[in-house]
Amino acid sequence: MNLQENLIKYARLILKVGLSVKPGDNLIIRVNEDGLPLCREIAKQAHELGVHHIHLAFSDDQIDLARYEHAPEEAFDSIPKLFADFNEAAYNSNFHLLSLRAPNPELLKSVSPDRIKRWQMTTARAGEHVMKYVMENRVKWCVVALPSKPWAKSVFPDLSEDEAVAALWESIFKVTRVDQEDPVAAWEAHDKGLSAREQFLNEQKFVKLIYQAPGTDLTVELPEGHLWIGGGSQSVSGEKFMANIPTEEIFTMPHAFKVNGTLKATKPLSTRGRLIEGMSFVFKDGKVVDFNATSGKDILGDLLDTDEGSRRLGEVALVPDDSPISQTGLLFKNTLFDENAACHFALGQAYGENHVRGNEMTAEEKKEAGMNQSIIHVDFMVGGPELNVTGVKADGSLVSILKNGNWAI
Repeated sequence: MNLQENLIKYARLILKVGLSVKPGDNLIIRVNEDGLPLCREIAKQAHELGVHHIHLAFSDDQIDLARYEHAPEEAFDSIPKLFADFNEAAYNSNFHLLSLRAPNPELLKSVSPDRIKRWQMTTARAGEHVMKYVMENRVKWCVVALPSKPWAKSVFPDLSEDEAVAALWESIFKVTRVDQEDPVAAWEAHDKGLSAREQFLNEQKFVKLIYQAPGTDLTVELPEGHLWIGGGSQSVSGEKFMANIPTEEIFTMPHAFKVNGTLKATKPLSTRGRLIEGMSFVFKDGKVVDFNATSGKDILGDLLDTDEGSRRLGEVALVPDDSPISQTGLLFKNTLFDENAACHFALGQAYGENHVRGNEMTAEEKKEAGMNQSIIHVDFMVGGPELNVTGVKADGSLVSILKNGNWAI
């Protein structure tokens, strides 16, 4: 099957499963130059499905890089309020969010870390009041990926650019099930499997999780009222959607103030235009009190210093080591894929859907319940064939959840 035929199937999957578009929906599509062929197909099919309006939020790597390298200093400390106001107005006008990501993992490697940090902080704070629309599922949203030449070369360094892009497309189509005859049906079956494990975990009502692996000995307490979510999510209006394609995870929120022990990452993290490798953390009473990295430690330090919540966890996610993404044997250097090849945690904001009252509580009530709050949400990977995860019930009984990296339930 040629690329265009797969793009047609990919677009259908994104619209039917990712966003479950309905007549009268509107879309914001975040896209750069690499995503235009896919975006055009998505737009065509979206309108055929009854979507009224599509707004493109367009970006370009070289324009972004030029800003970091040449803009005056004061350009990194403020952002026009109209940008956040536009997004909020759009979300309140039945616009839903699709992010088509074609990343360049090391685009900003030569840029001053101070500029990166300042701009990330400025944009995060400016959009803090809009973040709730996604984090609390007030809109349907979906994140998918497609190759850029730099990303493809980072995954397949021994291939030419064109060969690397083709190889990455092949891998993306495989792990998203686009290579199957009916990707939508395949995803519906996959969603049922994730939902079955979600139900099991919720029935157990664990009070804590114990993570053990080389460099990891961590106890994660779970707040009363926590919920496990696997596969599809549900918007506040009751519409189902798939926030990430691909997804292999079942996730919940940890108690922001009750995480203790050591934690070692098993894959690099691509963030702020840099790769951070060899990360390790020490947690006390939920907070990162010590950390290290073999490379990119300065970026990790800046990330942890974003705000009070950035040193605490907002998500714990279970992914088996034998997931389809892990089976490719590839390090994608892209969180969307690598987080679905391994168990992971997220520093920063917790998702409202992971608590029975998560979307109803005030900020103070969320804090009292143990729900972390931050202007960031950054996933990093900790899973692998040596990881064991044990659930602890209120009566002290133990349940093996993952053994040697794979499901024991």
